[in-house]
Amino acid sequence: MMNFRVIPVFLVVCWLTTQSVTAQIARTSLEGTTDVGIDDKSGERLPLETVFTDSNGQRIALGSLFDGQRPVILTFNYADCPMLCKLQLTGLVESLKQMEWTAGEKFRVVSISIDPSETIQQASITKQNHVQAYGRAQSAGGWSFLTGTPEAISIAAAAAGFRYKYLPKQREFSHTAAAIVCMPDGVISRYLYGVQFDPETIRLTLTEAADGQIGSPMDKLLLFCFRYDSATGKYAPAAWNLMRLAAISTILAIAVVVIGFRTPWERKVASP
Repeated sequence: MMNFRVIPVFLVVCWLTTQSVTAQIARTSLEGTTDVGIDDKSGERLPLETVFTDSNGQRIALGSLFDGQRPVILTFNYADCPMLCKLQLTGLVESLKQMEWTAGEKFRVVSISIDPSETIQQASITKQNHVQAYGRAQSAGGWSFLTGTPEAISIAAAAAGFRYKYLPKQREFSHTAAAIVCMPDGVISRYLYGVQFDPETIRLTLTEAADGQIGSPMDKLLLFCFRYDSATGKYAPAAWNLMRLAAISTILAIAVVVIGFRTPWERKVASP
Protein backbone atom coordinates (compact mmCIF):
# COMPACT_ATOMS: atom_id res chain seq x y z
CA MET A 1 0.00 0.00 0.00
CA MET A 2 1.31 3.46 -0.92
CA ASN A 3 2.83 5.50 1.90
CA PHE A 4 1.09 8.86 1.53
CA ARG A 5 3.78 10.59 3.60
CA VAL A 6 6.18 10.00 0.71
CA ILE A 7 3.97 11.81 -1.81
CA PRO A 8 4.76 15.39 -0.65
CA VAL A 9 8.49 14.65 -0.81
CA PHE A 10 8.07 13.21 -4.31
CA LEU A 11 6.12 16.28 -5.42
CA VAL A 12 8.78 18.59 -4.02
CA VAL A 13 11.51 16.71 -5.93
CA CYS A 14 9.47 16.94 -9.15
CA TRP A 15 8.86 20.64 -8.55
CA LEU A 16 12.54 21.36 -7.95
CA THR A 17 13.51 19.43 -11.09
CA THR A 18 10.97 21.37 -13.12
CA GLN A 19 12.20 24.64 -11.69
CA SER A 20 15.81 23.76 -12.59
CA VAL A 21 14.89 23.04 -16.20
CA THR A 22 12.68 26.12 -16.38
CA ALA A 23 15.43 28.28 -14.93
CA GLN A 24 17.96 27.12 -17.50
CA ILE A 25 15.53 27.66 -20.37
CA ALA A 26 14.61 31.04 -18.93
CA ARG A 27 18.26 32.07 -18.86
CA THR A 28 18.49 30.97 -22.47
CA SER A 29 15.48 33.14 -23.29
CA LEU A 30 16.28 36.21 -21.19
CA GLU A 31 20.03 36.55 -20.93
CA GLY A 32 21.57 37.66 -24.19
CA THR A 33 18.74 36.69 -26.50
CA THR A 34 20.67 37.97 -29.47
CA ASP A 35 23.53 35.61 -28.64
CA VAL A 36 21.60 32.40 -28.00
CA GLY A 37 19.44 30.42 -30.40
CA ILE A 38 19.42 28.54 -33.68
CA ASP A 39 19.93 30.01 -37.14
CA ASP A 40 18.67 27.70 -39.85
CA LYS A 41 21.68 26.88 -42.03
CA SER A 42 20.01 24.14 -44.05
CA GLY A 43 21.81 23.58 -47.32
CA GLU A 44 25.14 24.87 -46.02
CA ARG A 45 28.19 22.70 -45.44
CA LEU A 46 29.90 22.19 -42.10
CA PRO A 47 33.60 23.11 -41.78
CA LEU A 48 34.84 19.57 -42.33
CA GLU A 49 38.49 20.61 -42.12
CA THR A 50 38.09 21.75 -38.49
CA VAL A 51 40.09 19.59 -36.09
CA PHE A 52 38.75 18.22 -32.79
CA THR A 53 39.84 15.62 -30.22
CA ASP A 54 37.73 12.52 -29.78
CA SER A 55 37.04 10.65 -26.53
CA ASN A 56 40.08 8.43 -27.18
CA GLY A 57 42.40 11.42 -27.29
CA GLN A 58 42.87 11.26 -31.07
CA ARG A 59 42.93 14.50 -33.05
CA ILE A 60 40.61 14.14 -36.03
CA ALA A 61 39.12 16.37 -38.68
CA LEU A 62 35.35 16.72 -38.50
CA GLY A 63 35.20 15.53 -42.11
CA SER A 64 36.58 12.12 -41.13
CA LEU A 65 33.22 11.38 -39.52
CA PHE A 66 31.37 11.97 -42.79
CA ASP A 67 31.96 9.06 -45.16
CA GLY A 68 29.79 10.23 -48.06
CA GLN A 69 27.37 7.34 -47.53
CA ARG A 70 25.74 7.67 -44.12
CA PRO A 71 23.89 10.72 -42.74
CA VAL A 72 24.98 12.17 -39.41
CA ILE A 73 23.02 13.45 -36.40
CA LEU A 74 24.97 16.37 -34.92
CA THR A 75 24.41 17.79 -31.43
CA PHE A 76 26.13 20.49 -29.38
CA ASN A 77 26.36 19.73 -25.66
CA TYR A 78 28.83 19.73 -22.77
CA ALA A 79 29.56 17.37 -19.89
CA ASP A 80 28.95 19.79 -17.00
CA CYS A 81 25.62 21.03 -18.31
CA PRO A 82 23.29 21.08 -15.26
CA MET A 83 20.18 19.81 -17.03
CA LEU A 84 19.37 20.60 -20.67
CA CYS A 85 22.15 18.59 -22.34
CA LYS A 86 21.38 15.52 -20.26
CA LEU A 87 17.70 15.78 -21.15
CA GLN A 88 18.47 16.15 -24.84
CA LEU A 89 20.95 13.28 -25.05
CA THR A 90 18.73 11.05 -22.94
CA GLY A 91 15.78 11.89 -25.18
CA LEU A 92 17.84 11.12 -28.26
CA VAL A 93 18.97 7.78 -26.83
CA GLU A 94 15.40 6.80 -25.96
CA SER A 95 14.28 7.59 -29.51
CA LEU A 96 17.18 5.72 -31.12
CA LYS A 97 16.40 2.67 -28.95
CA GLN A 98 12.98 2.49 -30.60
CA MET A 99 14.50 2.34 -34.10
CA GLU A 100 15.69 -0.82 -35.86
CA TRP A 101 18.67 1.06 -37.24
CA THR A 102 21.76 1.31 -35.07
CA ALA A 103 24.19 4.21 -34.87
CA GLY A 104 27.33 3.28 -36.77
CA GLU A 105 25.46 1.20 -39.33
CA LYS A 106 23.06 3.30 -41.41
CA PHE A 107 23.88 6.60 -39.70
CA ARG A 108 26.33 8.21 -37.26
CA VAL A 109 25.94 10.51 -34.27
CA VAL A 110 28.45 13.26 -33.47
CA SER A 111 28.30 15.33 -30.27
CA ILE A 112 30.55 18.39 -30.03
CA SER A 113 31.21 19.92 -26.62
CA ILE A 114 30.75 23.70 -26.51
CA ASP A 115 32.96 23.85 -23.38
CA PRO A 116 36.62 24.27 -24.41
CA SER A 117 37.71 23.26 -20.89
CA GLU A 118 36.06 19.85 -21.16
CA THR A 119 38.62 17.08 -20.81
CA ILE A 120 39.07 13.89 -22.79
CA GLN A 121 38.16 11.96 -19.65
CA GLN A 122 34.87 13.82 -19.32
CA ALA A 123 34.03 13.18 -22.96
CA SER A 124 34.92 9.51 -22.53
CA ILE A 125 32.66 9.14 -19.48
CA THR A 126 29.81 10.94 -21.24
CA LYS A 127 30.14 8.63 -24.21
CA GLN A 128 30.33 5.53 -22.04
CA ASN A 129 27.18 6.53 -20.13
CA HIS A 130 25.09 7.16 -23.22
CA VAL A 131 26.31 4.17 -25.21
CA GLN A 132 25.54 2.02 -22.19
CA ALA A 133 22.06 3.56 -21.94
CA TYR A 134 21.59 2.94 -25.67
CA GLY A 135 22.18 -0.74 -25.01
CA ARG A 136 23.86 -1.56 -28.32
CA ALA A 137 27.56 -2.24 -27.92
CA GLN A 138 28.17 -2.00 -31.67
CA SER A 139 27.14 1.67 -31.57
CA ALA A 140 30.32 2.69 -29.72
CA GLY A 141 32.13 3.30 -33.00
CA GLY A 142 29.16 5.13 -34.45
CA TRP A 143 28.77 7.83 -31.81
CA SER A 144 31.63 10.30 -31.41
CA PHE A 145 32.02 12.77 -28.55
CA LEU A 146 34.40 15.57 -29.48
CA THR A 147 36.21 18.29 -27.54
CA GLY A 148 38.04 21.19 -29.07
CA THR A 149 39.66 24.57 -28.79
CA PRO A 150 37.52 27.71 -28.47
CA GLU A 151 38.28 28.50 -32.12
CA ALA A 152 37.28 25.05 -33.41
CA ILE A 153 34.07 25.01 -31.38
CA SER A 154 33.17 28.52 -32.47
CA ILE A 155 33.76 27.74 -36.15
CA ALA A 156 31.66 24.57 -36.08
CA ALA A 157 28.85 26.11 -34.03
CA ALA A 158 28.66 29.19 -36.25
CA ALA A 159 28.51 27.06 -39.39
CA ALA A 160 25.71 24.99 -37.85
CA GLY A 161 23.81 28.08 -36.73
CA PHE A 162 24.14 27.10 -33.07
CA ARG A 163 24.46 30.28 -30.97
CA TYR A 164 25.43 29.92 -27.30
CA LYS A 165 26.81 32.13 -24.54
CA TYR A 166 28.91 31.55 -21.45
CA LEU A 167 27.45 32.94 -18.21
CA PRO A 168 30.37 33.69 -15.83
CA LYS A 169 28.18 34.15 -12.74
CA GLN A 170 26.49 30.78 -13.17
CA ARG A 171 29.63 29.16 -14.62
CA GLU A 172 27.55 27.50 -17.31
CA PHE A 173 26.55 27.95 -20.92
CA SER A 174 23.24 29.34 -22.08
CA HIS A 175 22.09 27.44 -25.16
CA THR A 176 19.17 25.78 -26.87
CA ALA A 177 18.58 22.14 -27.78
CA ALA A 178 18.45 20.74 -31.30
CA ALA A 179 19.54 17.67 -33.20
CA ILE A 180 20.99 18.69 -36.56
CA VAL A 181 20.63 16.05 -39.27
CA CYS A 182 23.35 16.31 -41.91
CA MET A 183 23.83 14.72 -45.29
CA PRO A 184 26.69 12.23 -45.80
CA ASP A 185 28.82 14.99 -47.35
CA GLY A 186 28.44 17.35 -44.38
CA VAL A 187 25.66 19.55 -45.75
CA ILE A 188 23.00 20.42 -43.17
CA SER A 189 19.65 18.84 -44.05
CA ARG A 190 17.24 19.56 -41.20
CA TYR A 191 16.92 20.67 -37.57
CA LEU A 192 14.94 18.69 -34.98
CA TYR A 193 14.29 20.96 -32.01
CA GLY A 194 13.75 20.07 -28.37
CA VAL A 195 14.79 17.29 -26.00
CA GLN A 196 12.40 14.58 -27.17
CA PHE A 197 12.35 13.20 -30.68
CA ASP A 198 9.81 11.11 -32.56
CA PRO A 199 11.57 7.93 -33.80
CA GLU A 200 9.56 7.92 -37.03
CA THR A 201 10.56 11.52 -37.72
CA ILE A 202 14.23 10.70 -37.11
CA ARG A 203 14.06 7.74 -39.49
CA LEU A 204 12.39 9.71 -42.28
CA THR A 205 14.73 12.68 -41.75
CA LEU A 206 17.76 10.40 -42.03
CA THR A 207 16.29 8.78 -45.16
CA GLU A 208 15.72 12.21 -46.66
CA ALA A 209 19.23 13.38 -45.75
CA ALA A 210 20.73 10.30 -47.40
CA ASP A 211 18.73 11.04 -50.57
CA GLY A 212 17.07 7.64 -50.42
CA GLN A 213 20.33 5.68 -50.09
CA ILE A 214 19.03 4.22 -46.83
CA GLY A 215 15.51 3.25 -45.82
CA SER A 216 12.92 0.95 -47.32
CA PRO A 217 10.78 1.56 -50.44
CA MET A 218 7.94 2.40 -48.04
CA ASP A 219 10.09 5.13 -46.43
CA LYS A 220 10.65 6.67 -49.88
CA LEU A 221 6.92 6.51 -50.60
CA LEU A 222 6.19 8.21 -47.28
CA LEU A 223 8.64 10.99 -48.13
CA PHE A 224 6.78 11.49 -51.41
CA CYS A 225 3.43 11.73 -49.64
CA PHE A 226 4.59 13.62 -46.55
CA ARG A 227 6.57 16.80 -45.93
CA TYR A 228 8.32 17.93 -42.76
CA ASP A 229 6.25 20.44 -40.76
CA SER A 230 8.58 22.63 -38.68
CA ALA A 231 5.63 23.82 -36.56
CA THR A 232 4.91 20.32 -35.25
CA GLY A 233 8.37 18.81 -35.72
CA LYS A 234 6.86 15.89 -37.62
CA TYR A 235 6.07 14.86 -41.17
CA ALA A 236 2.60 15.90 -42.35
CA PRO A 237 0.67 14.89 -45.49
CA ALA A 238 1.67 16.79 -48.62
CA ALA A 239 -1.70 17.56 -50.22
CA TRP A 240 -0.47 18.03 -53.80
CA ASN A 241 1.58 14.83 -53.82
CA LEU A 242 -1.30 12.88 -52.28
CA MET A 243 -3.60 14.21 -55.03
CA ARG A 244 -1.08 13.17 -57.67
CA LEU A 245 -0.75 9.71 -56.15
CA ALA A 246 -4.54 9.38 -55.94
CA ALA A 247 -4.92 10.45 -59.57
CA ILE A 248 -2.31 7.95 -60.75
CA SER A 249 -3.96 5.20 -58.69
CA THR A 250 -7.35 6.05 -60.19
CA ILE A 251 -6.00 5.95 -63.75
CA LEU A 252 -4.34 2.61 -63.11
CA ALA A 253 -7.54 1.22 -61.56
CA ILE A 254 -9.59 2.35 -64.59
CA ALA A 255 -7.04 0.82 -66.95
CA VAL A 256 -7.23 -2.50 -65.11
CA VAL A 257 -11.04 -2.47 -65.28
CA VAL A 258 -11.06 -1.59 -69.00
CA ILE A 259 -8.56 -4.34 -69.81
CA GLY A 260 -10.59 -6.78 -67.75
CA PHE A 261 -13.76 -6.08 -69.77
CA ARG A 262 -12.16 -6.64 -73.18
CA THR A 263 -13.63 -9.60 -75.05
CA PRO A 264 -11.49 -12.62 -75.87
CA TRP A 265 -11.69 -11.65 -79.59
CA GLU A 266 -10.41 -8.11 -78.82
CA ARG A 267 -7.54 -9.56 -76.81
CA LYS A 268 -6.68 -11.92 -79.64
CA VAL A 269 -6.70 -9.08 -82.21
CA ALA A 270 -4.64 -6.87 -79.91
CA SER A 271 -2.05 -9.61 -79.39
CA PRO A 272 0.86 -9.69 -81.91
